[in-house]
Amino acid sequence: MESSRIAVAGASGLIGSALVRSLRADGHEVVRLVRRAARERDEVRWNPEEGYVDAAGLAGCDAVVNLAGAGVGDRRWTEEYKRTVRDSRVRGTSTLAEAVAALERRPRVFVNGSAIGFYGDTGDRAVDESAPPGEGFLPALCVEWEGAAAPAQEAGVRTVFARTGLVVARSGGAWARLFPLFKAGLGGRMGDGRQYWSYISLHDEVAALRHLIDTDGLSGPVNLTAPHPRTNREITAAMGRVLHRPTLLPVPAAVLRTVLGEMAGDVLGSARVLPARLLASGFAFAFPDIEDSIRAAETQP
Repeated sequence: MESSRIAVAGASGLIGSALVRSLRADGHEVVRLVRRAARERDEVRWNPEEGYVDAAGLAGCDAVVNLAGAGVGDRRWTEEYKRTVRDSRVRGTSTLAEAVAALERRPRVFVNGSAIGFYGDTGDRAVDESAPPGEGFLPALCVEWEGAAAPAQEAGVRTVFARTGLVVARSGGAWARLFPLFKAGLGGRMGDGRQYWSYISLHDEVAALRHLIDTDGLSGPVNLTAPHPRTNREITAAMGRVLHRPTLLPVPAAVLRTVLGEMAGDVLGSARVLPARLLASGFAFAFPDIEDSIRAAETQP
């Protein structure tokens, strides 16, 4: 891909910051959307709560990537925080989609974050992008989140929904909480351990996002998950092997429900999600297996 100008919302997050580093390392110009007054030449101010973005800062962008949103696992799911999670995604997406649609020279592609929470609890049934949404808070959120990108789609901008799984990384996301526990010898399966976790290494997540940007003709939902989902029991064992720690202390389902509240349903639920469209488009995973992903996370900053 030739050098491009790419705007990234959520550039300070786990995935966004890694994407920005990767793009800049290859000579691309990155514009970071910030919620305060712009202080650096590469910053563009926006305020998704108010539906505002400095559209002039998006001028000339070849791609816009939206990874912004309050963390799903950052706090207990109170009704107030669920509204925060919803609004941060839906309003942010609609703000950017409308700005993209209004540009005189529109970008080639709008890559919008989404999540495998779209599918809900799939049990041991494998699903790909052809599956309908599940039931519950996260599926409903994902449907609305993706729907908010309609202005960009209707304006003819290639729009891709990156339905991301659990990102294996030490510096953020769910795995950032797991690594210290397992290193302390306190890691163990959650509930009965039979629930599937669909994961992806941070390296492959960034590579996949860049693949979505670069692959003309690829639009709509694309699952960003490794090709071999594993059960929580299998992942627990892999963490123990890689970190050389015992994994003998299971976390009972009742304890998870007490600590996490409604969110426990997603931890105890099962999502066996396959990256059918990503593989069909020619993407090659660097770390397709769970042990490789864990080892890669151990070597990353």
